[in-house]
Amino acid sequence: MGNAMVERVLEMLRKEFRQLFRDPRMRRVIFVAPMIQLIVFGYAVSTDIRNTPTYVVDHDRSQVSRELVDAFVASGYFQVVDASERPGDLVRALDHGDAIVGLVIPKDFSRDLETGQGASVQILLDGTNSNTALVARGYAERIVASFGARSAERDPASVLALEERAWFNPDLASRNYNVPAVIGVIIMLVALLLTSLAVVREREIGTLEQLRVSPLTPGELIAGKTLPFGIIGLADLTVITVVALLWFGIPLRGSLLLLVLSSVLYLLPALGAGLLISTVSNTQQEAFMASFLVFMPVILLSGFMFPVASMPEPFQWLTLLNPLRHFLEIIRGVFLKGTGIEHLWPQLLWLAAMGPALLWLAARRFRRAD
Repeated sequence: MGNAMVERVLEMLRKEFRQLFRDPRMRRVIFVAPMIQLIVFGYAVSTDIRNTPTYVVDHDRSQVSRELVDAFVASGYFQVVDASERPGDLVRALDHGDAIVGLVIPKDFSRDLETGQGASVQILLDGTNSNTALVARGYAERIVASFGARSAERDPASVLALEERAWFNPDLASRNYNVPAVIGVIIMLVALLLTSLAVVREREIGTLEQLRVSPLTPGELIAGKTLPFGIIGLADLTVITVVALLWFGIPLRGSLLLLVLSSVLYLLPALGAGLLISTVSNTQQEAFMASFLVFMPVILLSGFMFPVASMPEPFQWLTLLNPLRHFLEIIRGVFLKGTGIEHLWPQLLWLAAMGPALLWLAARRFRRAD
């Protein structure tokens, strides 16, 4: 029984691959289009920030240092998520992604500012998101300069300087942040588009009824429709990752095995969503349009274009149902920070739960389809 099931699924695999690669246009969609998107997005994407998570280490603990922190918060660009007197706490917050900006106020800050000896503060930036780091640095410079100007009005001898350091992405190169995210976007687009056309294409050419009366069970049919596109998705992942490393010089500091594992878990909900669209569409045009109607909200609610922390709270909760949001956190952490599974397991669990759920819904909908 088991061997017969495997043979039926393998035969479906062969049929799907022959059907896919028979059309030269489909080959270009699968392999050429992802390369073009990677190059375009790798150079062109930028975003803005609000309420950037900020960790404060205040060694001075004076009225003046508190006023400086208040100036950061009042700007609306920074949100203090925690504070401590130990620099090690700030390091852990940056390592774990709990903060993007660290503000360090040294001891005797207020005294140096008042005596004109050259007071300074330090800003530590999570360079994983180079755009956020660049914009946050600009805002910090303006706030510090404005604060120093106000202090100079009270005491012309006072001087305030800012020391900067970006972590994980020292050069703040935008492509180091954008290119890993583009990998997730391209895989989602390819998987969603190809699978959304899978079942409806059989309906249009008149072979769906033959499949329904064949020995194939709905689960076997779903497996036969899913596995070819999963293999194609992993092939695209390999090609795009090689281009990202060799063309753009993106660092890969984490585990390659973790990247592959997370990609497999990420492909499952992407394929499941595409198959679900395919089962509710009557024509390939409907499936194509529905795919893009789904794809755009997935992009906007993923953190790819806009930071999730800057979204209204209800939308932040909604993003938890978005597999792309979790995969972006994983792939950026693996590429730029070398983050391990001990910090990424919540995102992996979300992906592992969403994939089977969407595939089950697609199989159930196929049983009910006419």
